[in-house]
Amino acid sequence: MPALGRALAERLQPGDVIALSGDLGAGKTTLARAILAGLGHEGEVPSPTFTLVQTYEDLRLPVAHVDLYRLDLPEEADALALDDFLVDGVLLVEWPERLGRKIWPERLWLRLDGAGGTDRRLTWDCPRAWEGRWPPAL
Repeated sequence: MPALGRALAERLQPGDVIALSGDLGAGKTTLARAILAGLGHEGEVPSPTFTLVQTYEDLRLPVAHVDLYRLDLPEEADALALDDFLVDGVLLVEWPERLGRKIWPERLWLRLDGAGGTDRRLTWDCPRAWEGRWPPAL
């Protein structure tokens, strides 16, 4: 995952949303940590499961790492004001399915499969905003 995280970090632009989808233990937080490391973060990266949003302001691009697992309704995300962060930053969103139709249409959707095993599979939905930036050559 470190190489994938670095490749994503190099391609990020203000306003980007990366939706990280997959079962528990699939590697969503691990990939988010790799992206943050690729942006220059050297410290700890706790899972935002309980805080919902963890911000990293002192990177090449500000990042909000979001975990929506505990949301019951898409409307509950409105209180997080995530759109405000997209003015000059990036969102890494775990459990994006919780947003339903409220998900950003120009997000890069990455699906990680293979929780608990050594074989992992990555699939994606690449919107027009990401054409030419995804997939990276690793």
